[in-house]
Amino acid sequence: MVESPALACTTEAAELGEGVRWDARRDELLWVDILRGLVFRANVLDDGSLQPVHTYELPMPVGAIAPVHGDDGWLLAAGRGFVHLAPDGTHRAIAEAAPAGARMNDAACDPQGRCWAGSLADDHHAGGGSLYRLDRDGTVHQMLDGLTIPNGIGWSLDGNTMYLIDSVPRRVYAFDFDGPRGAIENQREFIAVPDDVGGPDGLTVDAHGHLWIAVYGGGQVRRYDPDGRLVDVLRVPAVQSTCAAFGGVGLHRLYVTTATEFWTDEQRRADPAAGLVYRLDTDAVGVPAAPFVPKGDWYTHSG
Repeated sequence: MVESPALACTTEAAELGEGVRWDARRDELLWVDILRGLVFRANVLDDGSLQPVHTYELPMPVGAIAPVHGDDGWLLAAGRGFVHLAPDGTHRAIAEAAPAGARMNDAACDPQGRCWAGSLADDHHAGGGSLYRLDRDGTVHQMLDGLTIPNGIGWSLDGNTMYLIDSVPRRVYAFDFDGPRGAIENQREFIAVPDDVGGPDGLTVDAHGHLWIAVYGGGQVRRYDPDGRLVDVLRVPAVQSTCAAFGGVGLHRLYVTTATEFWTDEQRRADPAAGLVYRLDTDAVGVPAAPFVPKGDWYTHSG
């Protein structure tokens, strides 16, 4: 399954590298450094290495990024809501979601073009997180509350199941997903990551319906089959592994973001392998990030 060890693709340690995605519009890899408000774009070269395209700095935490259908820019889960980022670096608010004392975290778009994003309390207290849905018409709906650190979001290949990670209880939940209505029902435990392994963080679903879950505190990515059975464990030389996505030609290289959250500069210097983006060659095949698909002209005139 894995055809190479994890190889570093960047040289500067991120504080909270996250949200790696493949943008099929430009054939670029995207990721963020949440706490520093940074957004990165890079080309993937033939050997899998990354060639930086641009780095954007925003005046707010940036939890996640998604392509936008019919638009040159990106949708960010940032600050306490949703933000549009243009290629020239200008940004504008789209909608507010989380209350004061909270920030947006991971996000992903469903097959119908809506964006789902989690929020967490600034102090990470239990029950302070929520899940929001940004509809194509720009309206925001709170879909769940009582979460702690909502993280990876994804869908089964048939679109009938939505997955959601809550990192602190170390659980991956599954829901029955009603695509036309954007409704979730029948919440159930799908995967429980053992306490001594670490906390599940970001996830991606590959072209065969397998879930690839980065484990924060575990220095690894775990692959589960569509029934939730552990199939493989991929080691990453950075303990705070945060998110994974397939990119590059053929979408068979797995890119993994990592972090140095709560570390001192001295700790970062002592462990230069931490906080980098890594790649692993696999014989799996991924899928590009699903885009946000705005409906009507509200998106152009918002902000």
